[in-house]
Amino acid sequence: MQHALELAKCAWGQTHPNPLVGAVIVEDGRIVAEGWHHAAGEAHAEVEALKVLNRAPKAGASIYVTLEPCSTCGRTGACTDAILHSGIQKVVVGAVDPNPDHAGQGIEMLRAAGIEVVVGVLQEDCLDLNLIFNHWIVNQTPLLAAKMALTLDGKFAAASGHSQWVTGEQARADVMRWRRYFPAIAVGMNTVLHDDPSLTSRMDGETWCPIRFVFDRNLQTLASDALPQVYTDTFKDRTIVLCSADAPTELHEKLTTLGIQCWVLPVSTDGHLDLAAFRNRCAEDEIVGVYIECGPSLATSLIEGRLADYLFSYQAPKFMSDLETQGIGSGRKTQSMSQAIPLSKVRHAICGQDVLTRGFL
Repeated sequence: MQHALELAKCAWGQTHPNPLVGAVIVEDGRIVAEGWHHAAGEAHAEVEALKVLNRAPKAGASIYVTLEPCSTCGRTGACTDAILHSGIQKVVVGAVDPNPDHAGQGIEMLRAAGIEVVVGVLQEDCLDLNLIFNHWIVNQTPLLAAKMALTLDGKFAAASGHSQWVTGEQARADVMRWRRYFPAIAVGMNTVLHDDPSLTSRMDGETWCPIRFVFDRNLQTLASDALPQVYTDTFKDRTIVLCSADAPTELHEKLTTLGIQCWVLPVSTDGHLDLAAFRNRCAEDEIVGVYIECGPSLATSLIEGRLADYLFSYQAPKFMSDLETQGIGSGRKTQSMSQAIPLSKVRHAICGQDVLTRGFL
């Protein structure tokens, strides 16, 4: 199952809105064929593995698959049918399909046909593989994930705004990996003005550009003649600016001249762009996940308003020790630890000297 998980990751970020899935066929204790789901509309992992085998499995053969085989015919046919026709007699499943309309049906069909089915092998790892798919298929809304890089005392930058770099190279490389996982990235206006980020994923000599959202209520990122690179680079058609209806007309016109897309969103009671409306608009466009790279203001809104579903927090072993440097928080005046905002299903990773903590809000 561990090998099937690694196979699934070969299509990292390429299968949306479908899940990442890996499968291996085992005969006499040996892996004899393997496969993974490459992209939506292409063969599922089980079918791919059977195709690689290219013969009838031996008696007693097993297939290990990270996600319950599908039981309904989509664009590529039901995997349960392919397994039944193959003659395989044992199926080992990592995680049950989270889709409430399908959950457990494939397992029941296989068992009803006399096939031995084992469920839950490396289940938590198999579920963690598909954070975006699992959320989308149940809620039909995108997974909004907040990412931040902090010092030990919770600071994002120096008092001057200088923030390059809070974390080290290995943590920044891990961010590139997660950028590749999500179909869209979002940042606030301050991040664009201070850091001029490219918001691309740069891995193994390849540059990949997701959809790039810029939260900029009043279009301040367009106020200067020196434009940020997300408005001028070769991927500018992947940039979408999020603003309010009361942003200056001349700056709206400037966006149009540049050929940059714009979504006009309502403003919430706290004076920020309405993130619920943003989530709904993403759902309409079938953007299944957004990786939101936060500064302190945006992070505070997302966390205190429970507007993010998931959190990535990279922490560097250093202190700013500066009261003038902004961190997370709006002065909630909490009176007990019971008022703290917790994470669940927490995972940790060491990235060089830095630590990643991630989990559901």
